[in-house]
Amino acid sequence: MAELYDVMSTLRAVRKLKPDPIPDDVLDRVLQAACWAPTGGNAQPWRVVVATSPEIKAKLSEIYGPEWAKYATGFMKMMEGLPPEELAKWERIVAAGDHLADNLADVPAILVFCANPKMMAITDAKLDRISMVGGGSVYPAVQNAMLACVEEGLGCTLTTLHCLREDDVKAALGVPDDWATVALVPIGYPVGKGHGPITRQPPAAMAYRDTFGNAWG
Repeated sequence: MAELYDVMSTLRAVRKLKPDPIPDDVLDRVLQAACWAPTGGNAQPWRVVVATSPEIKAKLSEIYGPEWAKYATGFMKMMEGLPPEELAKWERIVAAGDHLADNLADVPAILVFCANPKMMAITDAKLDRISMVGGGSVYPAVQNAMLACVEEGLGCTLTTLHCLREDDVKAALGVPDDWATVALVPIGYPVGKGHGPITRQPPAAMAYRDTFGNAWG
């Protein structure tokens, strides 16, 4: 059990990845971990395209790069005025994102998770808010795959910026019209240390006892 907690507590976004190929047996284990994830009604309404060919990765890179550039520019504008030490932290994160965008075509594998809403029991579809329940049958598989990457010594990160140009992504990958893309996860052996300690809010800040707002601890 301690090993599982170690894996979960060190899953950080790793955006600097080597181009070295990933053996198929390692990829198989990562994909098997995704397949073990729970889904509503055990329907497994997701599929994953494992992009490894240079041509496909180049297409994804051409789609992703401009969207990252726009996002990064807007993000850094929001950070203006921060104390220098805080600003430097975000500048390092954005620089790592720049590296990923510039080198996405060279990472050994890109996992593109797709989902079919018709296969999901989306119980909040008619509520007067953005529907969220369907993601519960997809993102556990994404998380399982990323946890498996930690176990296998692979770096990874989750992005959804590709959804801003989903039609182009679906055309590049041959995704059917009735399927959606929900996550793009570049994976590869890390440049440098890779995964490590993460900073997250603790249960005292995130959990409530019995009623919303009633402190847990």
